Amino acid sequence: MIIMGQDNLQKQRYELKYVIPEQKALAIRDFLRCYLDVDNNCLGQPDLSYPVHSLYLDSPGMALYHSTINGDKNRFKLRIRFYNECEDTPVFLEIKRRMNNIISKKRVGIPRLTAQSVISGQIPSAEELVSANRKVSNQDSVYYITPSQEQALYEFSEHVNQLQAQPVSHVAYRREAWILPDTNAVRVTLDRQVRCEPDPDAKLNTAMNNPTFVFGDWVILELKFTDRFPNWFRKLVEVFDLTQCGAAKYVDGVTLMGKDQVTDLVASHMDLNQGNILEQQDHLKRREQAIAAAF
Repeated sequence: MIIMGQDNLQKQRYELKYVIPEQKALAIRDFLRCYLDVDNNCLGQPDLSYPVHSLYLDSPGMALYHSTINGDKNRFKLRIRFYNECEDTPVFLEIKRRMNNIISKKRVGIPRLTAQSVISGQIPSAEELVSANRKVSNQDSVYYITPSQEQALYEFSEHVNQLQAQPVSHVAYRREAWILPDTNAVRVTLDRQVRCEPDPDAKLNTAMNNPTFVFGDWVILELKFTDRFPNWFRKLVEVFDLTQCGAAKYVDGVTLMGKDQVTDLVASHMDLNQGNILEQQDHLKRREQAIAAAF
């Protein structure tokens, strides 16, 4: 069973994306073997790839979607990432922010059973968070929430409350990942079978009913580095004649599904849960109370 931890998380990085055919992706895999090791999570997996699932949240007016469409220099996305459906494994609250050309990510594990309450603006207790993140680290000894994890939790909750963010889209794909040994300074990923579908219910299921394949049979190649652009990255780009482009899985998926249709579906779901929406108008007050009680 895959339970992705935070060992390989690049908290701040540069990120270059390319959309390539499968044949070229297989050739790039052979090229990467000369410089990087395959991620441990890929070992023993079909096609050296593990499944990734994300539930994206957005405001009723789709503000985060529009910030990408408009090319805002400082923008972010809210998502809940998960890798399986086991109730005993955590899910991860993530804030992925772009400021000019720099990508930063904040992330914290929470118990799967608390995800719905987090979406409604509440915060898990300190004990629940420690339990969830201990499972990620596979530690039985004393474990605590790091300041960065605590900050990620508060910021995620604050964004949810300020935006009155709602679940919008489930995005899934299979990821092949290559890493630089003993460091997270360089990471290369190849994402296949990128698909999405609306999920206003936040089911957090890995199965999809009628997904839209966002990039068809094409593969999303991402070159990620934390410091300088490696010289061999330049060689890779030249040898395989790569052209950098945008490939926003959430935004492109919503666009293909029909932004207005997705917005209407989310709005209809909100109307059916009007009682919950009235409660959400008091998010900020309840958030402050939850923080005071939890820590």
